Amino acid sequence: MKKGRMVGTRLPKELLRDLETIERTEQADRSTTIRKLLYRAISEWKLEYYAKQYAERKMTLARAAKEAGVSVWEMMDYLRQKKIASQYDMEELQKDLATVYRSPGPAGKVRAQG
Repeated sequence: MKKGRMVGTRLPKELLRDLETIERTEQADRSTTIRKLLYRAISEWKLEYYAKQYAERKMTLARAAKEAGVSVWEMMDYLRQKKIASQYDMEELQKDLATVYRSPGPAGKVRAQG
């Protein structure tokens, strides 16, 4: 893992107790535990935020998925779970197809159009 920047914060006693329980259960040190929990929380925040952007028609499904760091299928599943109506029409399909064809394929190669 790349060296990161140090971040400090004060935690309420009950949150610290929960953190210690997780550390023991996961048999991990504090830094590793906090990084894992923070990564999970940020991933969930991104899903929620970009799903909302999609629901408000501020971006396409493909872009929302890309920004959230998930596949289009995962984003569609999340939207369904949250009961967010599909905004999909022919124009969005064309935008999404253009996005897919522009994105790198395996080994960084651009997918062939056609």
